[in-house]
Amino acid sequence: MQTLKDGNNHKWIALAAMSMGVFMALLDVTVVNVALPTMAKDFNTTFSNLQWVLNAYTIVFASILLIVSKLGDMYGRKKIFLISMVIFVVASAVNGMATSLPVLVIGRAFQAIGGAGLNSLSMALVASNFDGPSRGTGMGILGSVIGLSTASGPLVGGFLVETFGWPSIFYVNVPVGLIAFYLSWKYVKETPSYGKGQRLDLLGMALSGAALFTLVYGLIEKEHHYAWAWSDARVWTWLVAGVVLLLAFILVELKQSHPMMNLKLFKHANLVGAIFVAFALGAGIYAINAYLTTMMQNYMGYSAFSTGVHQLVMSIWALILGPITGRLGNRYSKRWMIAGFLGLGVVGYLLLALFISPDLSFGQLVPGLLLVGISNAMVNPLINSAGLEGIEPSETGMASGIMNVFRQFGVTVGIVMLGLTQANHYEDYVNSHWAGLHLPNGLSASLQHAFNQAGAFAGHNIAFSDRLASLPQVGALQNMIMHAFSHSMVATFCVAALIGAIGAIVAGTLMRDSNKN
Repeated sequence: MQTLKDGNNHKWIALAAMSMGVFMALLDVTVVNVALPTMAKDFNTTFSNLQWVLNAYTIVFASILLIVSKLGDMYGRKKIFLISMVIFVVASAVNGMATSLPVLVIGRAFQAIGGAGLNSLSMALVASNFDGPSRGTGMGILGSVIGLSTASGPLVGGFLVETFGWPSIFYVNVPVGLIAFYLSWKYVKETPSYGKGQRLDLLGMALSGAALFTLVYGLIEKEHHYAWAWSDARVWTWLVAGVVLLLAFILVELKQSHPMMNLKLFKHANLVGAIFVAFALGAGIYAINAYLTTMMQNYMGYSAFSTGVHQLVMSIWALILGPITGRLGNRYSKRWMIAGFLGLGVVGYLLLALFISPDLSFGQLVPGLLLVGISNAMVNPLINSAGLEGIEPSETGMASGIMNVFRQFGVTVGIVMLGLTQANHYEDYVNSHWAGLHLPNGLSASLQHAFNQAGAFAGHNIAFSDRLASLPQVGALQNMIMHAFSHSMVATFCVAALIGAIGAIVAGTLMRDSNKN
């Protein structure tokens, strides 16, 4: 098998192939959002039912990441990467042809299995296919693709849905996947089968998958039912079950001679620091994208495609800065660069909070979006590279999987925490200003309940609906709802800033420079 040396251009073709794979896998986490209205009409179903098109991918994706990482370490990462590509492409074709919602949901679950393999193993393959200074550059480019794919869902999805219909968001994966498969098969260097002669830790795999499944499912239940208390059995039972399964997984791994996860990995300060930062990126930058997208569509009136175009001011930096991030990381302290650029993102969140207002213009968003975009573009590649420093080649796949799990888990936690923050501040504002509207007694209580139940985003649709257009106080009502939304978004951006600040502090204090390991 051909060795990819620094002077050989084949490794850059291999990087392009792996980047295409991870781009598809992560894009499909967010791209479906913009297609939901069209799907609702075609399947004649509700948005509540369609949530499982999103949830099936998210839950399976998170649950399977560690398992495919271990399989790659044991049997060859290229081999499992290519199998994952086949699963992803076939499932994408099935999704595009789906004529019923159950078929689409099942197809999304299988698509997530392939997507998890593409996402997790791509980082480990770049680490093994590159060495020397070019390794940092390769990791930087892959990290920029990860950041770009997560942020470009509205742009890509909006264009495809508006131009070709919702099946196109799945069909487009077929030709791209086939090209990526061929290039990966031909140019990606295989890694050794480090698990040759070992038995699979089936119990560890089952416990890890079950723990992640129950934790993510419990958080998703809370996300979709903000009114449910954490003490509600429909929430806490799933979360407690997840914690119990996680503890059982740890106990099992400690007793295994060849565990699925070597818990000694957590002795590496850089990996632990990278895990915290990956979680902060997911809970902050990636989670906030959902709120920015809905704000631009519901409150600023942009179409799905136009929203994606406007968000380029934030997402484009991942493409521009990725190639140079790795080089900078080779020359300067990664931990202080990570901490510093996370701090830049914190400033961006605070600027967004400062300029949010009922008469918001896109120009007011630009400074904050710019800083948040640069922060993501610089930090994401750096943590991928820093987190793998000092990790044995036989365990880079698992280390990559752990970072990806925490990034994805951070997204889920972030969406819940930011959503709760927004919902609470929106409801508090509505309730404290409701009496000043002087609505008719027979209408006031029921309408107030409707706005509280609808939440910050759906409340806008009610306030500006034709049903309330004849209400004498409709102007005052609409003005109050706009202020309530602005108030809630200020709090949301402040929480995102707090998450980023904690990540910056952890990076600066916990991580170590490579020459000090």
